[in-house]
Amino acid sequence: MWDSESESVTGRDYENGILSSSKHGVKNDGFELRDHSWYVATDIPSDFLVQVGDVNFHLHKYPLLSRSGKMNRLIYESRDLGLSKVALDDLPGGPEAFELAAKFCYGIAVDLTAANISGLRCAAEYLEMTEDLEEGNLTFKTEAFLSYVVLSSWRDSIVVLKSCENLSPWAENLQIVRRCSESIAWKACANPKGIRWAYTGKPPKVSSPKWNEMKDSSPGRNSQVPPDWWFEDVSILRIDHFVRVITAIKVKGMRFELIGAAIMHYAGKWLPGLIKDGGGSVDEASNSSNSSGGSSWKGGLHMIVAGNKDDTPTAETKDQRMIVESLISIIPPQKDSVSCSFLLRLLRMANMLKVAPALVTELEKRVGMQFEQATLGDLLIPSYNKNETSYDVDLVQRLLEHFLVQEQIESSSPTTQSFSDKHMYDGAQRGPNPSAKIRVARLVDSYLTEVSRDRNLSLTKFQVLAEALPDSARTCDDGLYRAVDSYLKAHPTLSEHERKRLCRVMDCQKLSIDACMHAAQNERLPLRVVVQVLFSEQVKISNALANNSLKETGETQYQPMISNRKSLLEGTPQSFQEGWAAAKKDINSLKFELETVKAKYHELQNDMDILQRQFDKLTNKKQASAWITGWKKLSKFTKMTTLENHDIDPQVATAPGEHTRKTTRRWRNSIS
Repeated sequence: MWDSESESVTGRDYENGILSSSKHGVKNDGFELRDHSWYVATDIPSDFLVQVGDVNFHLHKYPLLSRSGKMNRLIYESRDLGLSKVALDDLPGGPEAFELAAKFCYGIAVDLTAANISGLRCAAEYLEMTEDLEEGNLTFKTEAFLSYVVLSSWRDSIVVLKSCENLSPWAENLQIVRRCSESIAWKACANPKGIRWAYTGKPPKVSSPKWNEMKDSSPGRNSQVPPDWWFEDVSILRIDHFVRVITAIKVKGMRFELIGAAIMHYAGKWLPGLIKDGGGSVDEASNSSNSSGGSSWKGGLHMIVAGNKDDTPTAETKDQRMIVESLISIIPPQKDSVSCSFLLRLLRMANMLKVAPALVTELEKRVGMQFEQATLGDLLIPSYNKNETSYDVDLVQRLLEHFLVQEQIESSSPTTQSFSDKHMYDGAQRGPNPSAKIRVARLVDSYLTEVSRDRNLSLTKFQVLAEALPDSARTCDDGLYRAVDSYLKAHPTLSEHERKRLCRVMDCQKLSIDACMHAAQNERLPLRVVVQVLFSEQVKISNALANNSLKETGETQYQPMISNRKSLLEGTPQSFQEGWAAAKKDINSLKFELETVKAKYHELQNDMDILQRQFDKLTNKKQASAWITGWKKLSKFTKMTTLENHDIDPQVATAPGEHTRKTTRRWRNSIS
């Protein structure tokens, strides 16, 4: 009576990622189908009509009452013993499941398969076909088939889990989803060398093969099973069931690289265009999506384009948003579990579909962890705000900030690595990586060159993004110079002050010879910047010549340096020499103006000195006239004193020593 088809392919078909049971004939084991109505092939007329959806079942009360507790309650609790019609619109599994349950009530043989077991198990629970009414009732038999047949088979577990998509919440409450997810996880984590069951595997070009065409995918004795053998089978599941399987696989301890690869494979199947060609299955995904029907959960979703909301159903947008949010939440936290290109494409779609901000922030941090692996094409994420720039420059700024924070964390504690971190990165060295900053600097310079053509890009945004990296990240500023020149081309109305402010982001001493030659003839650059470029290049040439002369002679000699410098300048291109000559003229004119100002300053200084001397003379004259008048009076007084001394008696004259002493004293007194 109970025919198992666990390993057979009868009644099962695998097309475009959809697993469905085969249809029964018009007449099957005592039941006849007439115009969407089932009749029992018996001479006894039916006395009970059961409506399940659009299908009517003309049955008899007794077989149903003997095995279904729900039918007993519906009939006896209604207090209408003549009740002849019941509607079961909420029956899980629909008309197909009730057909099998009705056959079981009539004692007709029912073939249990992986395609119908989940619906029949939920219908048995709904109809309350338990052991209390009859031993060996439908609930017991379906549960036994699930536990002992389905869960021991890889393919049957996939089929049953796929069939549970339309059985919520019954399949969840009966633990069918959990048990199938656990079974799939255990088998996916098994050693590939010990796998003896059939699996789908990755198709080379076309869509997935049917279950009955998988002979080549079955492992042989000498064939080697690849580690990703389970990707294709798991990728047919709906996103919520896929998340359950991946979560169970994580618990089992599978390597994070394989989990990340499975997530990328699933995204390539359900989000066409997300994965690059060669990175895994864009053609395959588009084939599966084109061959599938219009239903949102049947083998692939079409890309939603921003701005075309009227052309795309809202349900499809919600489905894609659910897929993106679920994939972000299950990506392993380890670095390099998925590629940076995949993360950036997922981020682009997350911004387009307006995913939850918390998940977008988490995804941005993940990109920052491996930002040095990004490419320019992946960074050119459109800005979905029409009032701003064409590309989302603020997003790249945030990604760069996350990268710098991660680098700072790694450089601050390169040796204090816990055991969990070592296990997380498989013992990889996580110290500061200078080459990562150099690669990021080149990437940012290329990005600035690309977005600088946008006339809506403000100077502040350009400057902030260009100056976000430390000076040590750039060994050469040629890329930054190209970005500056491109910005000047796209914004010809910049003022002189704004052009000088823009040119401050680059270091003239880090420009190569070619960049200096271009800058010397670049009319868009301020003259001050051109002079700085030429001066820095002259310093480089002088230093190089000095180093060469030191290596050759061991001492610094001025005369050989002049000859070598002349020979080096003669070897430079004519365009560079012309640019140098023009700049030299400008320098000479500036020097001439400076000398003129100095000469005028000296003239004013001399005039000021003359005026100061004249002022000092006038001041000295006034002081000297007072002193001269005093001296004249003193001389007259001295003469008078001398004449009086000649008229004194001879006694006083006979004492010359005393006269001398007195005269001297009076003189001293007069001075004081």
